[in-house]
Amino acid sequence: MPVFQNRKYRPAGDKSTFGAQYRAVMAKRPFMLFGLPFLAVIIGGSFVLTPATAIRYERHDRKVRQLTKEEELSVGKNKRKVDMKEEYYRLAAKDIDNWEQKRVTRLKGESDGVL
Repeated sequence: MPVFQNRKYRPAGDKSTFGAQYRAVMAKRPFMLFGLPFLAVIIGGSFVLTPATAIRYERHDRKVRQLTKEEELSVGKNKRKVDMKEEYYRLAAKDIDNWEQKRVTRLKGESDGVL
């Protein structure tokens, strides 16, 4: 029985195409054409994403900031003092047995949930 060759048959006109040239160079230097671009994308992505994450944390720091002493002292002044007896009688004064169910008005185009 005849022995088949390990190499695939490629016509002579196929050698001038970009794909054929890329395969030939890739067989000789796989790191230069695959590994190096891959590492460049990973490292370049790190440099590109660093400012994006910095913006995220700066925005968070603007929301959560430290209070000055003056602001800290004025925070609790406007609050109502809570007394348990007062809360009990205030709730007892409300007539919680007589109530009426009302539907919430829906926005235009919103489903009202009725089938």
